[in-house]
Amino acid sequence: MRYFFESKVEKRDKGYRIDLPFNVWEVCRQRDVIQGDLVLDNKIIDCELHPKEKGNYEIYIEDEDAVSVELGVTHKILLHVTGSLIRMDQNSPYSFENPIRKIDNIEVIKLPEDGLCGQACVAMLAGVTIAEVISVMDCREWQATMGRVISALNYYGIDHTDIIMYTEGRDTVLPKCAILMERMGRFCHYLVHFDGIYYDSHAGIMHEYDTSKLLGYLEIKC
Repeated sequence: MRYFFESKVEKRDKGYRIDLPFNVWEVCRQRDVIQGDLVLDNKIIDCELHPKEKGNYEIYIEDEDAVSVELGVTHKILLHVTGSLIRMDQNSPYSFENPIRKIDNIEVIKLPEDGLCGQACVAMLAGVTIAEVISVMDCREWQATMGRVISALNYYGIDHTDIIMYTEGRDTVLPKCAILMERMGRFCHYLVHFDGIYYDSHAGIMHEYDTSKLLGYLEIKC
């Protein structure tokens, strides 16, 4: 997967560092030091993701790669991390060419408690029960990371972009269909946007949404 965000490049004791706006454990399956590459000022740079604490990471780049980068200002950064998804589509009867359904409407799934919002988003998009999605994803309350959600979308043949856009509360124009992420304590809360309406497993159908709460989104192709 690729991750688009804005951040600053800072000189530290050893090398240059870029803080990540998202929890790496939430979207990637790797831990410890993670290899990747990024596009910064139209230059492709090899990098490493170094853990700080509890899934928070920073990007480390070599001195020679950052010597011409302006420090202390916000840069648009595209990060690529390989192997960040859990494969659950090997035995799927679906594909992007043969999806489970055409997404032309959404039926909201409301749950009595939080903790299954990621599974509910997949169920709303796929038009299946949340029980089926829980079985496909093999995870229960508070376990649906974005990596697992994307893998479940792949299982159902629900096409999506390969970039997670991190807006961090900035004004943004949402695509027609997307899974939205908003920060909720140390977890993320997920809901679906479709054609100007918001479908939330906790709040139900909403016709307005405060994008200042938005951490980021994944566009669904429909």
